[in-house]
Amino acid sequence: MNDLVVEPFTPADQMAARAVILAGLEERWGVLDPSLNPDLDDIATHYAAGVFLVARLGGALVGTGALIPEGKGIGRIVRMSVVRRLRRRGIGARILCALLDAARCSGYHTLVLETTETWDDAIAFYLSYGFRIVERRGGDAHFERALR
Repeated sequence: MNDLVVEPFTPADQMAARAVILAGLEERWGVLDPSLNPDLDDIATHYAAGVFLVARLGGALVGTGALIPEGKGIGRIVRMSVVRRLRRRGIGARILCALLDAARCSGYHTLVLETTETWDDAIAFYLSYGFRIVERRGGDAHFERALR
């Protein structure tokens, strides 16, 4: 993965980033209603207050992740997605580490996120990066991580 690059989203990434995220959601749920994800219609505008990153491998967009403000000193990790054929190769880890760095630079002291509580791979991934489950509610596992 020497040619993997994690960098900020640009408007030229709109279609590819949306496609990666929606493909992951459809894979997870079997069906997909794109209207349930209006933030993906204009990523630059929706995530302007945060950080939206893309991962490129050989120039192709292969992953996404975002950090948005949640409250005073708190950021939320959202839209983590890696194309299926390239999972478990460190792409998600590189995106998450870049988001952790961005959170520290933004002055966040705590990060939160959530994922479906039956998504075992995602839960194991976040636990391995120091997040802890603070609540299970409505079919979701809610995580928190303090930043030093």
